[in-house]
Amino acid sequence: MLGVAERELRKAFRQHLGVTPRQFQQSARLNRAKEALRGSSNTLDALYAAGYGSVRGLYEAGPARMGMTPGVFARKGKGLTLGVEIAQHALGLLVVAGTERGVSFVGVGECRESLEAELRRDYGLATIVSPGPPRWIAAVLAALENPHNAHTVPLDVYATAFQARVWEALQRIPPGETRTYSGLATALGDAKATRAVARACATNCAAILIPCHRVVGADGSLTGYRWGLDRKRRLLESERNAAQRAD
Repeated sequence: MLGVAERELRKAFRQHLGVTPRQFQQSARLNRAKEALRGSSNTLDALYAAGYGSVRGLYEAGPARMGMTPGVFARKGKGLTLGVEIAQHALGLLVVAGTERGVSFVGVGECRESLEAELRRDYGLATIVSPGPPRWIAAVLAALENPHNAHTVPLDVYATAFQARVWEALQRIPPGETRTYSGLATALGDAKATRAVARACATNCAAILIPCHRVVGADGSLTGYRWGLDRKRRLLESERNAAQRAD
């Protein structure tokens, strides 16, 4: 229909977005379903409007976003194979690790050894390999360039029910904007959960894709950030500039 061979189309998607057309479609459909469910009292109507043929289809697609099982995570990644990719960026050295399903870790710093130590802290018993052809690094770099597309990158991380709620709330914060920990807790329906929200941000193992840098203190101060306050400031400035360009 487009006059482009399927293989060429997949290659172009990989180069520019870091994901396959199918992965992009699945992620976009799941995000449409989430938005539809938030705005509708009829679950089936919302799912059909998003493009699913059944409730089962949504359940099968959901793990593609945050899909690592509790057992795998509890075993520190034992039995899991993570492909590690590295790239230089203006923010520093990027270390990205993931499975065939999605990205499991994104770290940014100055030293490869320290970043790999952070990866090992989260997945100490996983098998770490070079993925051969790049799989996810292009997607993370594209998310840095255009933060509005970061939510389309598939994730393969384990999250408790509360962590998942916080992390999904972070992904809904528009690039260029911030929220306070207390404001996020209130939005989640528990104004007393400020510390729990902060903990969920601190345990985020997929920087940039799960944008915990968009949460600040009640007085607007940057507070803490696993990858350094200067990088948090620069990320927020970059996102504000991107939001202005988009407007």
